[in-house]
Amino acid sequence: MATEKKINTILKEAGYNPMEGRAIIVTYAPANLSEKITRFFSNEFFVLQMCEDSLVLVPFSKITLSLKKEVALEIPYESIHKVEVREDMLNYRIELDTDDGLIALSTQQKELSEFRSSGTLAAGISGLNTSATAAGFLKVENWHRANLDIVLEELKKL
Repeated sequence: MATEKKINTILKEAGYNPMEGRAIIVTYAPANLSEKITRFFSNEFFVLQMCEDSLVLVPFSKITLSLKKEVALEIPYESIHKVEVREDMLNYRIELDTDDGLIALSTQQKELSEFRSSGTLAAGISGLNTSATAAGFLKVENWHRANLDIVLEELKKL
């Protein structure tokens, strides 16, 4: 799965200056309950990375769940008029009012991250959030969980 180092490498190669510890896993937010149910079975995930001058979305492959080496969307900070963050059941809904219209994203709350997609994508193993490596068994490495609070606070300040 993705490490913050890999995210930073992809973005630096694309010409961005990513901010350390400012990445979380997001999806586009569903418009209603029907869409929420359908997306449960076929969701597309992205890394939302705060960079020096913009927010950037980097997509995950639906097949391999690895990061694609491309930028799906760039939102310059200067084009953001208002940001609203609110709880939405087990997620947070992030609404960005931009020059081009409303962009609604959803991110999983950190408390259940290890049991959900954000834990799988940010730590590598869902369910236990462990990595059985020579460096240490049961080592926590979930960067989505670690970064979520600070990223949501920084977004609210935009």
